[in-house]
Amino acid sequence: MALTPFLMFTGQAAEAVRFYVSVFPDAEIIELELHGPDDPGAEGTVGRGSFRIAEQVVRCIDSPDVHDFGFTPSVSFFYECADEATFDDLVEQLSADGTLLMPPGPYPFAQRFAWLNDRFGVSWQLSLPLA
Repeated sequence: MALTPFLMFTGQAAEAVRFYVSVFPDAEIIELELHGPDDPGAEGTVGRGSFRIAEQVVRCIDSPDVHDFGFTPSVSFFYECADEATFDDLVEQLSADGTLLMPPGPYPFAQRFAWLNDRFGVSWQLSLPLA
């Protein structure tokens, strides 16, 4: 048994998964099953997907329905960066076309920290821990 985060997109799941595994070190796509012409979802959208960042597996789909809700920063992914270069790279790539909630900088709890929503609306807290 496992507790696994689950992200519901509305047509951007495959793009998001490919983006995440391209920017995070040691990330991989585990499964990306796309809807075919006879499936309930739009052809080419994700019927079932999963990917891994660090040791965390995340599942995702593209919902065939558009809902009155989306992602919120009240639930976010917290990622500890191994070094400043990784921190800077992730902040730059994840914040592109997104929204910075807390700008990158030094904070009492981290050498460097940033909180942002990426272009898909998913919220990320990036931290370079205190030495």
